[in-house]
Amino acid sequence: MKKILTKEEIKEVIDILMELYPDAKAELNYSNPFELLVATILSAQCTDVQVNKTTEKLFKEFKTPEDYLKLTEEELGQKIRSCGFYKTKSKNILATCRLLIEKFNGEVPGTLEELITLPGVGRKTANVVLSNAFSKPAIAVDTHVFRVSNRIGLADSKNVLDTEKDLMDNIDKEMWSKAHHLLIFHGRRICKARRPLCDKCPLTDYCFYYREEVNKE
Repeated sequence: MKKILTKEEIKEVIDILMELYPDAKAELNYSNPFELLVATILSAQCTDVQVNKTTEKLFKEFKTPEDYLKLTEEELGQKIRSCGFYKTKSKNILATCRLLIEKFNGEVPGTLEELITLPGVGRKTANVVLSNAFSKPAIAVDTHVFRVSNRIGLADSKNVLDTEKDLMDNIDKEMWSKAHHLLIFHGRRICKARRPLCDKCPLTDYCFYYREEVNKE
C-alpha cells in the first residue's frame, strides 16, 4: 500500500509551503523560451547560481540557435565549462540548435512530445520549459522534487516518472507548476538531502519521513 497523504492533507501541505515561500519561482535567469531551454540543459548536475553566472555572459553574445552554430563543440564547451559535463552539454546544445532550425523554424516547440525529441532534453527539462516559458501546467521532477515529495507523502514512488504521475494525480492541475517551485525551494532550504532541517520544518505533522525515521520512539 502506498504511503501517500490524503488529497485534503496534500492541499494543506501546499498551503503551508505557499505561506513559507510566497515568492517561489524559477531561479534560472532567462528572457525567452530558447534561453530557458539552454539554461535548463546547463543546469543538469549544476547549481542554478553557477548556471546564471555562465549564462549572464553567454546570453549577451549568443541569442539565437544560429548564433550558437557559429561555434564548434570545443568553443562552446570552453564557454560553459564551469557548469560541468561541458563536453556533453556543448554537443547537446548545438545538436538541439540544429534541430530547432531544421524542424521547428528556429523556435522552441511548446509540447512535451516535441521537446523531448531535442538532444539533451528529457521530461524534466521539457516540463521546466513548458511550465515557465509557456505557462502550461507541468511538474518537473528534479532531485529536490523527487526527494521532498516522496519523503513527505505527496508521492510514493521509486523513480522519477512514477513520482511525476503521483504528483499529477494528487495535486490540482492548476497548482502543478507552483508546486514544482515550492518543493524545490523546500528541498534547497529545509528538506536537504543529507541533513534535513526537520526541527525547522512546518510539515512534520504530515511528513512520513519525520514520523518514521526521525521521530522514532
